[in-house]
Amino acid sequence: MIDHLLTGLVRFLVGGRPEWVGSRPSRRQRIYFANHGSHLDTILIWAALPKPLRATTHPVAAADYWGRGRLKRAVSLGLLNSVLVDRSGTAPKQDLLEPLKAELARGHSLVIFPEGTRGDGLLPGPFKSGLYWLALAHPEAELVPVYLGNLARAFPRGAYLPVPISCHVRFGAPLQLEAGEDKGAFLERARSAVAALA
Repeated sequence: MIDHLLTGLVRFLVGGRPEWVGSRPSRRQRIYFANHGSHLDTILIWAALPKPLRATTHPVAAADYWGRGRLKRAVSLGLLNSVLVDRSGTAPKQDLLEPLKAELARGHSLVIFPEGTRGDGLLPGPFKSGLYWLALAHPEAELVPVYLGNLARAFPRGAYLPVPISCHVRFGAPLQLEAGEDKGAFLERARSAVAALA
């Protein structure tokens, strides 16, 4: 019931109807990776997925933001079924990926934002290495680029309420890590796949 209200409210305010350009909804295990412009990004991608896929698709969210406060935790963990990661810098980098790898090992899918933080440009900034390590550890997962249009304008930093600007969620063609592909080359290819959907 609450998920219907949330998706209805988000779509009423900012649109966000899905555009499947190079792929179709599928129960196949996937890692959806997208540009990151606002706190609405996760909710919009989640709302764009067909309801049967939401139960096994876990957005990855920062514990220092989405793990604080009863309301944020209720939305991130209770409603969106997120996986929280610790960005404090106290844990070794490889340990940050363990909760994500655990979900992939269960056959579930993830939604990640490889920039690591929100950007303000139309195109995504450089990707951090997490996507590469996940693709290397789980070659069976399809890597699906996603472009979120207008989200930074609809819900900019510091805003308390979204502005009613039409946004879109565009899903592209899956890609795979190629045999022997260099980390830097792969991350730039993945970033370009998101940018090409703009």
